[in-house]
Amino acid sequence: MASKASDKTAGKPSEPRTPPIPNAVIDRSDREGDEKQWGYDLYPERRGEKYKPSWGRVLLGMEGTENLDKIKCERNVYACVKKSPMVKLMMGALKSSGCEIDIRRHIACEVCDTSVSGGYDPVLNQVVVCQNIARNEGIVQGVLTHEMIHMFDYCNNNLDFKNIDHLACTEIRAANLTHCSFLSACTQGDASPFKIKQAHQDCVKTKALNSVLAVRKVSPEEAIAAVERVFPKCYNDLEPIGRRIRRNSKDMYKAYMEGPMYGYDVD
Repeated sequence: MASKASDKTAGKPSEPRTPPIPNAVIDRSDREGDEKQWGYDLYPERRGEKYKPSWGRVLLGMEGTENLDKIKCERNVYACVKKSPMVKLMMGALKSSGCEIDIRRHIACEVCDTSVSGGYDPVLNQVVVCQNIARNEGIVQGVLTHEMIHMFDYCNNNLDFKNIDHLACTEIRAANLTHCSFLSACTQGDASPFKIKQAHQDCVKTKALNSVLAVRKVSPEEAIAAVERVFPKCYNDLEPIGRRIRRNSKDMYKAYMEGPMYGYDVD
């Protein structure tokens, strides 16, 4: 997950130029007063609290439609499950790994902090789609694919999300496989006509760094060090999608068609 906080990839803070992106890995362990260290405060409904809109924002039309937003979110989730080649591929890969998804049990639409658009709760093995941020089918597709990569890693690789290297690795994989196109890299300042070769890697590092900083109370230097330590191995791990997805290409459909070649049970 990335937050709106500034990244410091080169020791200099830069202005945020991207909208909220997935994801936070949600820690639900019993830690009194430690919610902010683990990103737990970004998901109030994970704490059993019902979201209460402010009257002022309701009068301005900015809040008060939570029930309707939830219905729309669930419809978008269902549409992605039925139509999105990426979501169908991830669900097939999870099923073939022994972690089959029941959308009623494993996917939840909730109100979240505005700095995130989704999250993965490893204790409940549940993907959270932030209904107040992910408001259309395209964004929901990106959230589901991103979070299902974390779910896949947790299912197959025994991840410990409290280990910053493990967290950095799964964030690198999710950014690498689902988010970073050349246009995306340009938007966040990681690419230019003179810096094409490194654009994708720099974009992945930036997104992974922002995600780690958003959910872990660590210094930028610690987060950068973790990303750099695991980057070569995790960047080259393309399972289960098998390829990096380019914007406005046929890559999603190619990856879906190739799924059975890797033993994934796709519909």
